[in-house]
Amino acid sequence: MDHPVASTPTLSAQPLCIPFDPAPDPLELLARVATRCYPALLDGASHHDGLGRWSYLAWDPVAVVHASAEEWPEVETIIRATIRAHTPPPQDEPPFRGGWIGWFGYELGRAFDRQPVPARDDVGAPAVAMALYDTVVAWDHLTGNCWLVSSGITADGAIDQARARERLVHLAEECHAPVRDSPPQTSGPSLAGDHGITAFREAPSGLRGDFTAEGYQDAVDRVIAYVLAGDLFQANIAQRFVAPWTGSALELYRRIRERTPAALGACLDHGSHAALSASPELFLAFDSGTRQVTTRPIKGTRPRGRTTAEDLELADALSGSAKDRAENVMIVDLLRNDLARVAVTGSVKVPTLAELETYPAVHHLVSTVTAEMRQGLDALDLLRATFPGGSITGAPKIRAMEIIAELEPVARGVYCGAIGWLALDGSMMLNLAIRTVTLTGGTAAIHAGGGITARSVAAEEYAETLDKARGLIAALLEQP
Repeated sequence: MDHPVASTPTLSAQPLCIPFDPAPDPLELLARVATRCYPALLDGASHHDGLGRWSYLAWDPVAVVHASAEEWPEVETIIRATIRAHTPPPQDEPPFRGGWIGWFGYELGRAFDRQPVPARDDVGAPAVAMALYDTVVAWDHLTGNCWLVSSGITADGAIDQARARERLVHLAEECHAPVRDSPPQTSGPSLAGDHGITAFREAPSGLRGDFTAEGYQDAVDRVIAYVLAGDLFQANIAQRFVAPWTGSALELYRRIRERTPAALGACLDHGSHAALSASPELFLAFDSGTRQVTTRPIKGTRPRGRTTAEDLELADALSGSAKDRAENVMIVDLLRNDLARVAVTGSVKVPTLAELETYPAVHHLVSTVTAEMRQGLDALDLLRATFPGGSITGAPKIRAMEIIAELEPVARGVYCGAIGWLALDGSMMLNLAIRTVTLTGGTAAIHAGGGITARSVAAEEYAETLDKARGLIAALLEQP
């Protein structure tokens, strides 16, 4: 539904933005504020193809929203009340200058489409966990610049310029404070029931899976049967591993970052739940000034080789794989259709299709899809049209989600949702929350999955999930 132009807030004062020199390291500054309320780091730890240029750190939000999928209409109202018609920031200043940071869990999709309820949710992470930050520290890793930003926004969406100035002074003081003690482990519901990272071909000891190896492969075979019966073209099936974790979110995120830095990393601590992400996949980028939308689906994976020759062989095999390319093209078509719901007619384009990209632990095939959003629609309309991402559901999307709910034994939660920011000017940038750990009540949960088509081989699909998870598993179990 288009939103009347008259409902757009009038032009408001620009956020205050001052250089911070010398720029601190984002993880070191996170350590300084790790015991404050809802610390949130969006971490451009790897500058892959222009992604990862920016990092943002914020804490002590002015408002927090934890909500279920059924409460989404109220969440929309709260978020829209804070969006202002700012002029776009200068090109050399951060695109995010305060606003909402958090996650949209996979099961939020029930608010938008006919998504079935999962068999079991023993984590209980909110479907929406978003916090409104009036101040933020921003890093430009391309230029080496850093800024302190203060918007002066209050919990009810009002802009207070005097407060913005006061908060900017306070932010500078906080950034120079000594490192605090590590945050205590929070309580919450317990769970029931370089290429130097070791490749796994079975789940390492110390992890408990919701599937056995045979059980996961049986689920893959059942998807193949659905495909051959004409029920669908592809479905993404994931498995979950859990292990004890009694340290802080920051400690585990530091280990993950050392092993598998990501362009769209994140460390978000919401008390009883924390989300740590090393995602390389851009789900949505929306520029409210230009109205441009970009998504970069990943489909097709091979592990990195132990030698240069083996690495090149694996990369060449992925580039030449008809199965993986077909899988990628199917998801590109799905995303083109999703974007067409909100795009200017004829504006949906595919600048790159199934190109090889190499990451610390894996090779991937990646495509880029762009569009121009229609006037009268905003970032939340874009989210509604495309969530959850097609690369982690399947095609057709609704039927794929039904089969996911049938075959996966537990809710996905944060995994396969989205993590990122929604700015006060209405711009948005979200990762696809793959390579993501959820911490809950002394337990860490890691999911990994893959797209299943008629050409899939169950044993190979199982091995691929371990390839995708190995950086996170190595960090959790302190393996090389």
